[in-house]
Amino acid sequence: MKLRRRDLLLGAGAAALLPAIARPEPVDGTGIAVAPPRDRRHGYRPVRTLNGWTLPWRLKDGVKEFHLVAEEIEHEFAPGSRAVCWGYNGTTPGPTIEAVEGDRVRIFVTNRLPEHTTIHWHGLLLPSGMDGVGGLTQPHIRPGETYVYEFTLRQHGTHMYHPHADEMVQMAMGMMGLFVIHPRAGEPRRIDRDYALLLHNWALHPGTARPDPSVMQDFDLWTFNSKVFPAIDSLVARSGERVRVRIGNLSMWNHPIHMHGVQFEVTGGDGGRWPSGQWRREVTEIVGVGQMRDLEFVAVPGDWAFHCHMAHHVMGPMGHEIPNTLGVDQRGVEERIRRHLPGYMAMGEGGMAEHQEHVDMGHMRGPDNTVAMMAGKGPFGNLEMGGMFTVIKVRDDLARDDFRDPGWYRHPEGTVAWRVSADPDFGQPERRGAAPRDRHDPALPRASREQHRDHKH
Repeated sequence: MKLRRRDLLLGAGAAALLPAIARPEPVDGTGIAVAPPRDRRHGYRPVRTLNGWTLPWRLKDGVKEFHLVAEEIEHEFAPGSRAVCWGYNGTTPGPTIEAVEGDRVRIFVTNRLPEHTTIHWHGLLLPSGMDGVGGLTQPHIRPGETYVYEFTLRQHGTHMYHPHADEMVQMAMGMMGLFVIHPRAGEPRRIDRDYALLLHNWALHPGTARPDPSVMQDFDLWTFNSKVFPAIDSLVARSGERVRVRIGNLSMWNHPIHMHGVQFEVTGGDGGRWPSGQWRREVTEIVGVGQMRDLEFVAVPGDWAFHCHMAHHVMGPMGHEIPNTLGVDQRGVEERIRRHLPGYMAMGEGGMAEHQEHVDMGHMRGPDNTVAMMAGKGPFGNLEMGGMFTVIKVRDDLARDDFRDPGWYRHPEGTVAWRVSADPDFGQPERRGAAPRDRHDPALPRASREQHRDHKH
């Protein structure tokens, strides 16, 4: 269905316009474009949307025409977790719209949702009547109707689109997309790889089939482009290339986005690309709700983590308001609880790292239609991550436009941390304060040892 819809975007009789139409590039087995269409009259580097695609367009009387379809879709956050969401043209986020500063664009919007909608072009300078606020600047687009937006792009930079009608529900259900406008005069510095992603969060309760729009900040699915790690694509680059990562935030929380391995430059925001004198070096940049940020860096070889620094935003769903079992003596607890709750496993006494091991071994089957709290494997073991986490993979020998996953990094000899002892009393480190005692020490306060029993009753 997706392929047929995109074919229709080109329309009948398009053969007469072959020299002027940017055709979709080949697609992979999922129907998602592996390389975005491009206006070859301009020398910009096309954007690569992680796990996503760029919307084809056609040129008609000098105007670039796009077509968006707002509709109910089935979306997979990760293997084992699928939901009925709302999106555009078969996906969430919707396809990225790419154009060039100065272009005249015409965007058709067909509503196949069960309620009315609009589209707001977030951050774009345009006539008030094209701003997409239902009831204020335009009539609502009713189910089955198609509206058209037309305006000239007067700026460049990273922007977004999303509804301004029943926003709480429609955005919570996945209706959003990126709108990238390339500078007509070219980049002040050459960009070799240009990535784009949207931050979002979802409340998909275990066993349910639709996100819950009434939950906004609770522990749920935190996503890059509607995917949770390890289902998120890696960012791939060749050593020495200049890489840009465009980030928009349409979740219900702010995200300190952290990049390992380099000090990136923040080169743009909601108002587009900043003058170079305003660029600043960071390793973590907060992307607020409704904000855009462009991060640029020169790639250095290795595998580098890229993630939100909110610790619970790089994990999968887990329970709330449960007893704190850290340091609690759980010997004998498991057998007693299993009499009432078969399959119960005592966990958390020494931390939560064992969670992934138990899940991987099949000891703990999670609720239907959900993902594990910790997931992902690396060359040295479990990554114990989820949510807003992925890997930047930089290699010396990648071809210029090769975006294939190169596998794990082969570290030069002597550059990986190594074990020198398995003795906890190794060496003579300087320390202050009393030496720690075994958590099962009977001399510890009775409350610590009986905390789990008290919670049970």
